[in-house]
Amino acid sequence: EAASANLRGKALAEIEKVKWDPEWGRTRISNMVESRPDWCISRQRVWGVPIAVFLCGNCRKPLVDPGVNRRVAELFASQGADAWYVREAAEILPSGARCSCGAEAGFEKEMDILDVWFESGASQAAVLGREPDLPWPADLYLEGGDQHRGWFQSSLLCAVGVRGAAPYRMAATCGWTLDEQGRAMSKSLGNGVDPVDIAERLGAEIVRLWVASVDFREDVAASENLMRRVAETYRKLRNTFRYLLGNLHGLDPARDAVPWEQMQPLDRFLLHRTRELAESVLRWYEQFAFHRVYHAVNEFAAADLSAFYIDVLKDRLYTFAPRSLARRSAQTALWTIAETLVRLLAPVLSFTADEVWAYLPAIPGRKASVHLDLFPDLAGIAPATDAGLCDEWDELLRIRTEALKSLEEARQGKTIGKALDAKLRLEAPPATAALLERNSTALREIFNVSQVEIAVSGAETLRAITLPADGIKCERCWNYSIRTGKDRRWPTVCERCSAALEEIGFPPVGDTVPARFEVESESAR
Repeated sequence: EAASANLRGKALAEIEKVKWDPEWGRTRISNMVESRPDWCISRQRVWGVPIAVFLCGNCRKPLVDPGVNRRVAELFASQGADAWYVREAAEILPSGARCSCGAEAGFEKEMDILDVWFESGASQAAVLGREPDLPWPADLYLEGGDQHRGWFQSSLLCAVGVRGAAPYRMAATCGWTLDEQGRAMSKSLGNGVDPVDIAERLGAEIVRLWVASVDFREDVAASENLMRRVAETYRKLRNTFRYLLGNLHGLDPARDAVPWEQMQPLDRFLLHRTRELAESVLRWYEQFAFHRVYHAVNEFAAADLSAFYIDVLKDRLYTFAPRSLARRSAQTALWTIAETLVRLLAPVLSFTADEVWAYLPAIPGRKASVHLDLFPDLAGIAPATDAGLCDEWDELLRIRTEALKSLEEARQGKTIGKALDAKLRLEAPPATAALLERNSTALREIFNVSQVEIAVSGAETLRAITLPADGIKCERCWNYSIRTGKDRRWPTVCERCSAALEEIGFPPVGDTVPARFEVESESAR
């Protein structure tokens, strides 16, 4: 009884040293250890893991001999535990085996089996501490809520009894998988979801992404419909990567990356947002909050990238000269964002991340697989957050929301067709007008219009007015501009596009256009 109380006391002390996720796991297992009855290590069954003990036919005591134990261990290692049942005792025992009573024959095999919880609880002794990559204790045990009475507890008691310490530093508890109506899955109801079947039809990445989308600590719903919704999210993420990769053509990061100080303010702002995302994601991985990673990355890809940055960046990527500083700045940002996202998503979308990695422009010394590399270095994404830059751009984005409302109203009223057909007049209070003036070179890009006019008003709030753009429409970039003169080589394009055409060596009007220059029609674009 004293030994039992001592084991119980040691186990309760070790429970306090372990990190439990969720925290209620600590109280649950403590209460069970405090109230548990005596522990039986055997079961009277005809199948299972055998208790490998020989009983003397003369004195009925167990045969205690290290040589016998080694012989049994070697047999199990080569033929499995079933060898105990298919071989006679004389075949298993080494020659010369003798009981302490002097008997040398008549030994019988014990036919009871190990209790399943003793068996599983002892697994840590067979696995941990025997390989360099599997040290003892384990970093984490993961199982369902019923295992505070089962595997978590049996492993704890076995380890405390033999080694005086818990076999795990942390124990995480997962919930149950239910159907859409919240019912437990069962064969009789026919409401089960086979992950192998889903993987074969929708792809294994969809199953992985679904697992990441739910809080594993709670009971979670799974169904074909839910998997298909996740498949749509996956498609959007994959398209985001495809766009990022597609616009990195010609970029050698080691040679062409633009230093932070020379990057466009918009690009710096998006990299700050990317760093903020990475900081949060790395913290959530530490907390096993995979569902928060899923939602944050999806929101970033949909809102920050697709709905904003990628949309407004098209003019710079598609019409500026390939090696111009402004375009290289955009490519540098896109490459950094892609590098960050693929590293952040590698634990969840393992195959997709490796596929993206293979196409991503590399710097010297980069690992062959993303899974051999590390999570992103925050300092390599952007410097520590520049509060002034982020505050200004947050305000500019709020102004952009008002501007987009005005543009949509003008489009509905047939004042303009596309946004590039517009001149945006912003009448703002002095402080807001000063903010707009400081960022005037970026306004056309973030509003996606041909011209922006800023005026100081006495009103307390900003007013956005959409007017038809002034000047002539450029045949190449579709921006309107008042041209001071025409370039006779390309008379139908603006001055900015003339400079770009000159840099890329595009032939003057009337000359034969080489096949490498693909002219895209407005209708196709």
